[in-house]
Amino acid sequence: MGVPKKRTSKMRRDRRRAGNNNLRIAVQVIKCSKCKEPVMPHRACAACGNYGGREVIATAAE
Repeated sequence: MGVPKKRTSKMRRDRRRAGNNNLRIAVQVIKCSKCKEPVMPHRACAACGNYGGREVIATAAE
């Protein structure tokens, strides 16, 4: 297994981390198929409790 010959400088390390920093910021948001509220993908809707076209969480409003 290869071993680094020189120590990575702080500037080079921080420049690499800064380039990948914007990958964590982007958050996808979709609309719920029933109530049209914004919901993160692969999560049940907090407003109506639906996921995949059926109710998976009982809400107090109903």
